[in-house]
Amino acid sequence: MNVGTKIALAVAAAAVCVASAIGVLVHSVTAADQLATARSDLDRRLMSAAYDYSVGRTSAARVDPPDLPAAMERDVRRGLRVTYLQDDGARPRLWAATRVSDRNVLALSRSYAPEVRSLAALDRALAAVGGAATVVVSLAGLLLGVRMGRRATAAARTAERIADGDLDARVAPDGRDEIARLAAAVNAMADALGARLEAERRVTADIAHELRTPVAGMATAVGLLPPSRATDLVKGSVSKLRALVEDVLEVARMDARAVTPETERRQVSAMARRAVAALEGVEVRVGEDTVVTTDPRRVERVLANLAANALRHGAPPVLLKVEGPVVRVRDHGPGFPPDLLAVLRTSGPQRFRTTAPGTGTGTGLGLTIAVGQARLLSADLVFHNRPEGGAEAVLRLPDESGTNRPADH
Repeated sequence: MNVGTKIALAVAAAAVCVASAIGVLVHSVTAADQLATARSDLDRRLMSAAYDYSVGRTSAARVDPPDLPAAMERDVRRGLRVTYLQDDGARPRLWAATRVSDRNVLALSRSYAPEVRSLAALDRALAAVGGAATVVVSLAGLLLGVRMGRRATAAARTAERIADGDLDARVAPDGRDEIARLAAAVNAMADALGARLEAERRVTADIAHELRTPVAGMATAVGLLPPSRATDLVKGSVSKLRALVEDVLEVARMDARAVTPETERRQVSAMARRAVAALEGVEVRVGEDTVVTTDPRRVERVLANLAANALRHGAPPVLLKVEGPVVRVRDHGPGFPPDLLAVLRTSGPQRFRTTAPGTGTGTGLGLTIAVGQARLLSADLVFHNRPEGGAEAVLRLPDESGTNRPADH
């Protein structure tokens, strides 16, 4: 149930309560006033009838009527002048009685049905007016709730777009209430986030560019060293450093959206085999093959990063299974840690994220680049742990129409 519906229901409930309370109050006051007026009028008539009785004139009053209510008769016998409403449902009667001698009681009665009908008509009028007022107020509450709900939904959708990476999304300002403040806060958050990410991207790109030249020089210098174990160690370290610098530059280019896929038609199985050709311990199985239009270099980069991550953090055997436009990368290790899996399913991998403080293990840039490249390709990349054990990444490439569906787990 959205906010607009809740507001509309709350306003409707408040309108019903107010209308009911007013109706009950008016009914009670009117009923009491009617009864008091009728009692007073009948009592005056009784006093007039008692005077007529005392001087021997006839009147509408009766002496010792047999249908006099028992509760009323006891009070009259004690010398009290009493008025009493006898409500027997269909024929209510109002009585007035007084003692005129030691043995006789003079009583006067009349039907109370006119007052009952009048009160019933008043109740119907109150119900009609209250119902109409409730409908009008409820409609006003519904309009208000729908408007507020739409504004809140617009702010939420904009925040979701910002979370998905659309930092240009903004909420149109409307009004000066709390929702307007929320919209302004979302816009301010987007501005701050965009500025922070832009600063981070620039620092990352600047550092990578500054490192590229000295690393290239180091690689050239290492090639001039005489063969030895120390030289091999240095070559390996320089190679890793050079690959890291290239990865950082790739991330910076994707952050700046300065890359454009170069698409062509390629067979999925061929791209899968090329991606893992340089990796040992990775098996490629083709269940169903197909041809897709995509950027083969970026697809191979995604699959290579996923397979390398499975080899580094999982356990062999690592399997790439081609199922049409879907490629599954599966290992037989302990699977993704729960906290990492939650991050992968929401905001995406965090750069150089470690699985636990002080462990020195984590995702590095491999998964970051894989997710970024998949996004550029309009492909779907999801991560999960298999019930029988092991981690699995599922890449679904767009079909020939340029669309894709969520990857099945």
